[in-house]
Amino acid sequence: MGMTWPIASAALLSLAAVVSAETPVLLEVGLFSQAGERDGLPAGWKPLTFKNVPKPTQYGLVKDGETLVVKAVSEAAASGLIREIRIDPNEYPIVQWRWKVANVLQEGDVTKKSGDDYPARLYITFEYDPERAGLFEKAKYQAAKAIFGPDVPFRALNYIWESKAAKGSIIPNPYTDWTMMVVVESGTARLNQWITEERNLAEDFRRAFNEPPLMISGVAIMTDTDNTKEQATAYYGDILFKKALP
Repeated sequence: MGMTWPIASAALLSLAAVVSAETPVLLEVGLFSQAGERDGLPAGWKPLTFKNVPKPTQYGLVKDGETLVVKAVSEAAASGLIREIRIDPNEYPIVQWRWKVANVLQEGDVTKKSGDDYPARLYITFEYDPERAGLFEKAKYQAAKAIFGPDVPFRALNYIWESKAAKGSIIPNPYTDWTMMVVVESGTARLNQWITEERNLAEDFRRAFNEPPLMISGVAIMTDTDNTKEQATAYYGDILFKKALP
């Protein structure tokens, strides 16, 4: 005989509690608002710099109203802040973040190397999986590691605030098709206001690369103006990964 309904319900609730305890609904990847007022960078985050860019973007924790956030100021500069963290996008497919941008770039253009700058971006990197790479991609990846170092991502999604491109567009980066640019905001209509964004990055990965998502290896924020030689100011709030609950 099977379990009666009250007993079965209790068992299911108990199982759900165990699963919830083992795998939280939220992963707080960038809890900047709880960092506490301190000099320097938020705990767990480190600079992401580039060999061929001598001037880095300046980042620091500041209060915007009553909330602690990361402020970025870039003047013909480029660098980011990154947190190296492994996340399974099949378990946590939803990414949510807050940002505010003071200006867009006059010469910004997601389709050109000369315009590959953004006042704000959320940069998500994915691990190399040799079983998913063909012979050409394996050779290409080894060459990239020799040039850029062992931490070069195999795939990357950039959620960007663009100058002109249509919202919702997914466009290959002008430097490499291993990086895809997802236009989340565009133009000046929503400048100087806090915006909460939410994306299903597992679905975005499939749309961008026509394959199932790889394991996430890192999450970064970045404000850069080295190609356009312009200036940009942006603010970043908390970054969360969530399960896709029914």
